[in-house]
Amino acid sequence: MADLFDTTDHSDAKTENVHRPLADRLRPNNLSEVIGQEQVLGDQGPLGVMLAAGSLSSLIFWGPPGVGKTTIARLLADETDLHFIQISAIFTGVPELRKVFEAARLRRSNGKGTLLFVDEIHRFNKAQQDGFLPHMEDGTILLVGATTENPSFELNAALLSRAQVLVLERLSLADLERLVQRAERELGRGLPLDGPAREALLEMADGDGRALLNLVEQVAAWKVDGKLDTDALSTRLMRRAAKYDKSGDEHYNLISALHKSVRGSDPDAALYWFARMLEGGEDPRFLARRLTRMAVEDIGLADPQAQGICLGAWETYERLGSPEGELALAQAVAYLALAPKSNAGYVAYKAARILAQKTGSAMPPKHILNAPTSLMADQGYGTGYQYDHDAQDGFSGQNYFPDDVKRPVLYAPVERGYERELKRRLDYFTKLRLKRGEPS
Repeated sequence: MADLFDTTDHSDAKTENVHRPLADRLRPNNLSEVIGQEQVLGDQGPLGVMLAAGSLSSLIFWGPPGVGKTTIARLLADETDLHFIQISAIFTGVPELRKVFEAARLRRSNGKGTLLFVDEIHRFNKAQQDGFLPHMEDGTILLVGATTENPSFELNAALLSRAQVLVLERLSLADLERLVQRAERELGRGLPLDGPAREALLEMADGDGRALLNLVEQVAAWKVDGKLDTDALSTRLMRRAAKYDKSGDEHYNLISALHKSVRGSDPDAALYWFARMLEGGEDPRFLARRLTRMAVEDIGLADPQAQGICLGAWETYERLGSPEGELALAQAVAYLALAPKSNAGYVAYKAARILAQKTGSAMPPKHILNAPTSLMADQGYGTGYQYDHDAQDGFSGQNYFPDDVKRPVLYAPVERGYERELKRRLDYFTKLRLKRGEPS
């Protein structure tokens, strides 16, 4: 029997596992064990087709954290019998890269290829990214880069032309549930949560498998009697901060979602995306400015009050601050979503700019020019001008475009909201113009 001074090592693999993080213990041993990413790993997915053909090319994995980028890269090396090297662009400089390339070259001369996995590859500058190109082209390395940022903006065109970009998606709730079940089998016990609390735990992970396993590890360590409900879970666990980068893709994705929800007259969706941005830490002033733009661009003269509503909400926010002032902005969101929509003014403005660029040297017709000097009067300036207030119906119907510019139709109001009235007026003046001999 062992005593206090027994130095014999009685640990086994299972005991050693206790000290390893759960996320590390649950790393898949082959690609078939990977949860999620069927669109990439399935038989008809890009990687499935490549592996079936025995021809793997350099890759860029683009996706949020915790969706399996590193794991898939490591398993690809196993599947293709390549030596796996992992580096991070955050901690790796040019000297370290040279050593990696030299080791890969030596390895290749001995008949072994290298899969070089570069995490956060977008953090390398242009020169560093260019440094990969010759080693990719001569087969020294097979590059697999991982990035959470849009490769179109963050990676060089030369690098992108030599690698296929694969989009990895956030794990669905069904994927996360499968991951929890796998964790429970590894732990040998179920989580002390009732059904709604279990669903809340999955939602807290926000599609991040690694974050979920960290949460599971915390919950599994609690010594409780019975099962915890959602309130108890929320008390013990802090909800993860929403995935949001005010200068990155998520910023532009969410403002696009908000704008299109307003344009699509869906106040519920618009308020949701507005709230998502606030929860992510977006500056309410940025949202106030964008809401005002929506009023001008997508509602326009169909509801002339919309712009004033936005400016009023903006001013209210400036006076009240957060969080009270955010309510005024939220009400502006709902108003914009339900307002009649017209981009006729926006379209007319753009068309006018294009016409102005094409005819930028054309003079106004002389009859609408002032003649403050006798010389200008002798040149015909102001001759024939008709003062509209003296004309019948207060409308002379004269031409106000340059003489050599054919009259265009720039503003075409729609049959919605207040523009219905503006269209009626426009049609009225068009008929008068035709009656008085000026082509419409």
